[in-house]
Amino acid sequence: MGLLAVLVGSVRRVAQIRWDLYGRGTWLIGGVDPPELRGGRSRKFFFVKMAVQGFNFIEYDELERRGGESNRATLQKDMSVRANLCDRMALPCCDRKYPMASSNFICSHQLYSSCNGKTHFSSFKKASFSIPSSYKLQKPSSFERGFRFSRTHLIRATASDAKTGRKQVEVVYDLNDKFNKLADEVDMNAGMSRLTLFSPCKINVFLRITGKREDGYHDLASLFHVISLGDKIKFSLSPSKSTDRLSTNVPGVPLDDKNLIIKALNLFRKKTGTDNYFWIHLDKKVPTGAGLGGGSSNAATALWAANQFSGCVATEKELQEWSSEIGSDIPFFFSHGAAYCTGRGEIVEDILNPLPLDVPLVLIKPQEACSTAEVYKRLTLDRTSKVDPLTLLEKVSRNGISQDVCINDLEPPAFEVLPSLKRLKQRLVAAGRGQYDAVFMSGSGSTIVGVGSPDPPQFVYDDDEYKDVFLSEASFITRADNQWYTEVSMDASSAPMEFSQSIE
Repeated sequence: MGLLAVLVGSVRRVAQIRWDLYGRGTWLIGGVDPPELRGGRSRKFFFVKMAVQGFNFIEYDELERRGGESNRATLQKDMSVRANLCDRMALPCCDRKYPMASSNFICSHQLYSSCNGKTHFSSFKKASFSIPSSYKLQKPSSFERGFRFSRTHLIRATASDAKTGRKQVEVVYDLNDKFNKLADEVDMNAGMSRLTLFSPCKINVFLRITGKREDGYHDLASLFHVISLGDKIKFSLSPSKSTDRLSTNVPGVPLDDKNLIIKALNLFRKKTGTDNYFWIHLDKKVPTGAGLGGGSSNAATALWAANQFSGCVATEKELQEWSSEIGSDIPFFFSHGAAYCTGRGEIVEDILNPLPLDVPLVLIKPQEACSTAEVYKRLTLDRTSKVDPLTLLEKVSRNGISQDVCINDLEPPAFEVLPSLKRLKQRLVAAGRGQYDAVFMSGSGSTIVGVGSPDPPQFVYDDDEYKDVFLSEASFITRADNQWYTEVSMDASSAPMEFSQSIE
């Protein structure tokens, strides 16, 4: 019974010592993950070899690490967490209660070889550790899926006394409970170092211009809705304490503080006093100059990310209020995905589920962009609609989208700036009778939206005039409380199509 008690007590102790499964065969305490494992939320396995006087055995444990490559500050914190966990391995009662057992645990540097998907261990004289045949290592490319527990989640440790020849003792250890507890503990203490977020764009279901303000801006009233087309932005903590670095996959996007992402990060540091700087990569899918709010969404996403890295020091309401200082459309993205926006656009009233999320959309944007400033310059209030925007909101909420509610007061001046855009809308309406519930321009252009079908009319494919247009299907999306927007998965047959070489 004494030997069994020592085994049970020892199995309960956990050392967080990272094992590199990629053939280098070393124990790592702290440090950076191998390049193959960096980034994302991956489940990793940790092996612990503990030597106790009188017998040896091996314990397996698993930890879910969040984040990726650590910077210096995060690494120090990470190593501190590991040291605290290792300290808890000690067995303060063992020496007094069981003289045969030592409380000194040793981390082994012995190399274990991996061959044919199985890990081979050297044999032990006083005890052995048996691994069920179902425990097989995956290939490196699928390592993050972890082990396949095809038969059991238990580990069996066996030991026998060679001197007395006493019967073998078997200890069964349930991994699941240990995995979950340890993962939760380390997640609470380990810092975040990398984050990838979806940055969706929006459309204006209707857009009324209701007046000119003294500050030169116009008052508007519009139903904004987030849609499934969007960019991906990767944020990584930078060791720099003075500069953010931005890269992107498309030409023509500013990479300095003219970019709304950099403006948003500067704004967050100014408001909160935090000093995190970032490496950012923008994987751009939303075309610029499209009236889809892609840049505004990028800024809102950057504010959300910076807040996550800083431990959520700001509320969503604060982020929304701050964001209006750098852009009128940015506050909208801190809604739940649908909102009635007034003022310059910065006054945001959440509208819960005004439209079914399964309504299909098609977006068509010519290569030419519309300058927002030029569109507003040509706007005259006497040519705008006189319909009360609240009446439009009520109709949309009650009956859904129809052509008579999809009013955009910026269409006439935008069609003056870009006459080909007016022709595109007219052809889309004529060709899509019975196919689309409504056809309208989003924002200040130059994207034309068709509601009710994801398919463009045939002339878009046939006419050389439209060979370079950006073309994508989409749907409405929303987000839950305390979560950012997530990308809607689309199968190959419904993946977004594009014909503009400037958009990847």
